[in-house]
Amino acid sequence: MANERITGIFMLLLHIWDITSGQTVYSISEELDQGTFVGNLAKDLNLDNQRLKTRRARIYTEGETEYIELNVNKGILVIKDRIDREQLCETISPCSLNFQIVLENPMQFHRISVEIIDINDNDPTFPENSMQLEISESSPPGALFSLPSAVDSDVGVNTLQLYSITPNDHFKLRTKEHNAGRNSVDLVLEKHLDREKQEKHILMLTAVDGGEPQRSSTIEIEITVLDANDNAPIFSKEVYKIAVLENCLIGSVLIKVNATDADKGINGQIKYFFTHISNNAKDLYKLNEETGEIRVTAQIDYEKNKMYEMTVQAKDIGGLVGSCKVIIEVTDVNDNVPFINLMSISNQISEDSLPGTVIAIINVQDKDSGRNGQVICFIDNNIPFKLKSSLNNFYSLETDGILDREKTPQYNITIVATDQGEPSLSATYAILLAVSDVNDNPPRFEQQRYTTYIMENNSPGSSFFSLHAKDDDSGVNSKITYFVQETRINNQSASSFVSVNLDEGVIYAVRSYDYEQLSHFQILVTAKDGGSPSLSGSVIVDVYIQDQNDNPPEVLYPVQSKSHPITELIPRSADVGYLVTKVVAVDKDSSNNAWLSYKIIKSTDQTLFKVGIHDGELRTLRQITEKDFSKYKLTILIEDNGQPPYTVSVNVNVAVIDNFAQAFSEFNDLAQRNNDDGDMQFYLILSLVIVSFVFLILILVVICLKIHKWRRCKLFNEGSNGILPVIPYYPPRYAEVGATGTLCHVYNYEVCLKTDSGDSELTNRKPIVQNVVDQLQSQFFLNMMPQAWHTYPWPVSPIPFCSTSQAPSDLSRSVQPDSSLGSGWATQGHSQSCPEATPLISWLCA
Repeated sequence: MANERITGIFMLLLHIWDITSGQTVYSISEELDQGTFVGNLAKDLNLDNQRLKTRRARIYTEGETEYIELNVNKGILVIKDRIDREQLCETISPCSLNFQIVLENPMQFHRISVEIIDINDNDPTFPENSMQLEISESSPPGALFSLPSAVDSDVGVNTLQLYSITPNDHFKLRTKEHNAGRNSVDLVLEKHLDREKQEKHILMLTAVDGGEPQRSSTIEIEITVLDANDNAPIFSKEVYKIAVLENCLIGSVLIKVNATDADKGINGQIKYFFTHISNNAKDLYKLNEETGEIRVTAQIDYEKNKMYEMTVQAKDIGGLVGSCKVIIEVTDVNDNVPFINLMSISNQISEDSLPGTVIAIINVQDKDSGRNGQVICFIDNNIPFKLKSSLNNFYSLETDGILDREKTPQYNITIVATDQGEPSLSATYAILLAVSDVNDNPPRFEQQRYTTYIMENNSPGSSFFSLHAKDDDSGVNSKITYFVQETRINNQSASSFVSVNLDEGVIYAVRSYDYEQLSHFQILVTAKDGGSPSLSGSVIVDVYIQDQNDNPPEVLYPVQSKSHPITELIPRSADVGYLVTKVVAVDKDSSNNAWLSYKIIKSTDQTLFKVGIHDGELRTLRQITEKDFSKYKLTILIEDNGQPPYTVSVNVNVAVIDNFAQAFSEFNDLAQRNNDDGDMQFYLILSLVIVSFVFLILILVVICLKIHKWRRCKLFNEGSNGILPVIPYYPPRYAEVGATGTLCHVYNYEVCLKTDSGDSELTNRKPIVQNVVDQLQSQFFLNMMPQAWHTYPWPVSPIPFCSTSQAPSDLSRSVQPDSSLGSGWATQGHSQSCPEATPLISWLCA
């Protein structure tokens, strides 16, 4: 055993490696210990150890047992499991282990072949330890007697080499080599036997192999000498050879051996039997001892054994035997379906992958041989993929075109492997490949341009249109955000007109629109996806503002002036239908809202005049008589067609004259009356201003005195308590202006509450311009009022104190007191009850 180990180590150290057609070859002896060095793979493949790690090098074997393993850290091949060459290859020589080294990133294969060198570890063995041989004494010299052959599982020089027999005077050995490479041994009679001298002969047959050291085995041959049976059976052939299909039926006759005996009678009766047959053949074949027929008793498998060899003997009744060799060659049939093995696979691929991207590495196998084992792989031609053959029986599945997830989100790739047998067999393997999305589709709106309408005087913040963009991508790449592009509308930013919901695309009005100022504008809405880099799409939205009846008619003629009223003159001789004047009015609204109609609602004489309902022409209905008045005053109502309608009235003065002098007199009278009215108004205004000024001066003096006295008391109290005075601050009031139409209407409300009645009274609506003196009085009272006012006990008084809720911002500021003032004070934008005046009078008089 020490010599064997030395031999193994020597063979291991002298291993050679060779690359032929991409194949690396190593040689090792069988029965080496686990972990024994096989070869330096990293050096032989020109790869360092680090690259073997990073490229995830591994061994791929087609068998079930892995005898060799790869040490990635050292880059060497070592023995993983004990190798028995006889178990692995039986009598096949040379015996090799074939496997592949698989490297990734990029994918690479290296074919490795490890030749297993036989060592002399098996003894030649005989089927039995002893045998009985009967020889007739009449057997002539030179007669042959078949002896059992020994079997040695080793190959080459280590297999069976020679036989030897115990030295004797009657027998010698003769060996014969057959075509199958096996030796048969026969016992040759050299000298006649004499049963009377020696009935039994004991010989030792020894089988010796050629290994170092030699191995041998023996069998004891007991020879019994029989009485005369001079002729031994003779076979018609020394070697019977037959080819049989592996799928032949069980029970069918393969061959019939035939032997004849020259003797007659009982000495010529022959029986057949196997003298040498391998263990795996005993269960497959059966010999009929009477007829010599060899039948199949079990299913033959070409992939397990391709040839069977056996020795058949024919023995007569006298014990003479003849032998022959039977060789059965198994013919392969296509009975194995190809096997598809996926060595590496990716279940997902990006849609922007370039053609030639490897998806899977496939290995196909077929246990059959010849054309039956030749396999062709293919896939459907209608998909952008292809199979590329890299090594024998290895294929790579690659992309063969541009992928588009939006058209085909996944592929069901069916790989078909078909052999070349008759009939051919095939196997399929389905791969479900998902295509991952990349951001290659910009958002698209449903229309190239949108048109929407909104009624003017809308509420700011109301929605009036909704957009929707579609993105064919998925996930975050299809998450769309909407925004309005920064453009100019009437020299103003578009964002000051509209806003859009980022997620839903709903467009909101930022302001209240006025049709008379802007009837149409365009905005550019952009939809942007969430990909990286992001893509966007834009669309133009035309916004048309619809008119609302929010403007009353405006009279252009006749001009309404109290100081200079216009009087229309008509001659007393005017005919029926005479055009007295034409009332001209316009409406800033449009369409139906601007259609005006005219009618007389008040007239000195309803039977004399009529007005055109659409054109506003004032004409006479009849002839003017002497009984008719000379002066007429008409009130004409002008109404638009809106819902609800707006109206305006205009006064028309008509004078009936007989001649030009009368007309001149009428004009003088009218001018004189206008001058008188103007002088009276001037004097009234002047008187009011003087009285208000004097009253204001008086109030200021009283307030200053009161403030002086109050501050002295306050300082005294705070000085005694150690607390500094706090001057209250009242923030200015900002006017609220509600502009829902073309013109801004701002009104003041005066609210008074009497304590004796318990009822509040709302005065009529007044325009914003009020008496300046009244406003200043209220402002001074409120701003200068001390903190003690809020807690003063209010007596009941029937005299109300009224505060005006709004005053001109350039003249005064109204007060917004804090919560300590109580609920009796008027605040901006609200009408509230006023505190009674009696406390104020009592405080001023204190």
